[in-house]
Amino acid sequence: MLAITEVTPNSIAEELDLECGDILITINGFVIDDQIDYQLYAQGEEFVFEVHKQNGELWEIDFERDEDDPIGLGFAEPQPRQCVNNCKFCFVRQLPAGLRKSLYVRDDDYRFSYLYGAYISLTNLAEADIERIITQKLTPLYVSVHASDNTKRSELMGRSVPEVLPILKRLIAGGIQLHSQIVLCPGLNDGDWLTQSVNDLAMLFPGILSLAVVPVGLTKYRQELPQLRCFTCDEARAVVEQIHTYQQELFQQLNTRFVFPTDEFYLNAAMDFPALSVYEELQLLENGVGLIPLFRHDTQEMLLEAGCYTGIEATLVTGVSARMEMEEFVRLFNEKTKAQLRVKVVQNDFFGHSVTVAGLLVGADIIKQLAGVDLGKFLIIPDVMCREGEEVFLDDMSLEQLAESLQIEVVKVPTTPWGIMEFIDFIATHIDNN
Repeated sequence: MLAITEVTPNSIAEELDLECGDILITINGFVIDDQIDYQLYAQGEEFVFEVHKQNGELWEIDFERDEDDPIGLGFAEPQPRQCVNNCKFCFVRQLPAGLRKSLYVRDDDYRFSYLYGAYISLTNLAEADIERIITQKLTPLYVSVHASDNTKRSELMGRSVPEVLPILKRLIAGGIQLHSQIVLCPGLNDGDWLTQSVNDLAMLFPGILSLAVVPVGLTKYRQELPQLRCFTCDEARAVVEQIHTYQQELFQQLNTRFVFPTDEFYLNAAMDFPALSVYEELQLLENGVGLIPLFRHDTQEMLLEAGCYTGIEATLVTGVSARMEMEEFVRLFNEKTKAQLRVKVVQNDFFGHSVTVAGLLVGADIIKQLAGVDLGKFLIIPDVMCREGEEVFLDDMSLEQLAESLQIEVVKVPTTPWGIMEFIDFIATHIDNN
């Protein structure tokens, strides 16, 4: 049974007199336990819904629709299954006290992997879970492997865990495709361990579609946690070169490069990025693979359409790792459009200076470092700094509070060249119309 939490106005669901608080029991005879069941069975044109109404009545609703017409129902997210591992590098365990409770949730739930692309460890699957994944074809899934050798994997995860390769092979045999990732820690699972993991996972292609290699991220809040360190510039370069070798070999064998370092590795190594085509289908953008090459490509296309924005003053906020990229973008944008954009780089005092990505900046650091600085007319915040669909930073500061503190209009824009241009274009049009 699944509680309805949202009914879209003027939708099919509203016409059927469905309401928030009603309970969806079955669709065409199939029991609905969660959003996955709803997604799977709310397909087609003809339906019989069994619904338990708030007043206690049991309704059976027959209706038809054009398949492209949404039904208009929304549901609360399922409570995530908790992670039972103690990974040495777990970012959640490195968070300071005092943040909102949701940030401390360590989920490891195959449903979230299927629905939202969250990476899971496969260490807490019951037999019924595996059977459901295969029977309902919940594909693709996203799996954190970290090491294919089970002894090394158990060491990294802080407890004895099941062998991952047999589980992967069983899922693949059942028609499930997977994307995989390795969080790489210097001296722990790099070097020969990485070679073994790449080889073992590549042998399962095309069941395993890809492998992203992510550098370990460390905050300053690691008291009583295992001692770890970040990659040096030379070490990061060695990892990238090692992966390039794998890519060349695998492309000859599989017609795919299969394994990709995240953009952060190239930045840490001070290495040039490969051409956008090297990233093939760009399947791993959400994991930080190919974002900068795509940003550069989109910048060139955007500049072909950008207008003249003389007199528009604004400041873009970014993190340390994207400094050179954003400064070059602003240089090109201003040169083409005659705008007066500028970039302000904010260091991450909250989590520690080893955390350099823009997505982990907090409002308090922005205020502390930009107070009293000439920022122009607008402060542009990339949307990756805020909770999805909201205007709140990780430290629970809102964009409204930031604007009040800095005495400037603050806007959130998509983290793309097009997103920035569309905002500037809107401002320019607004000025022209007034």
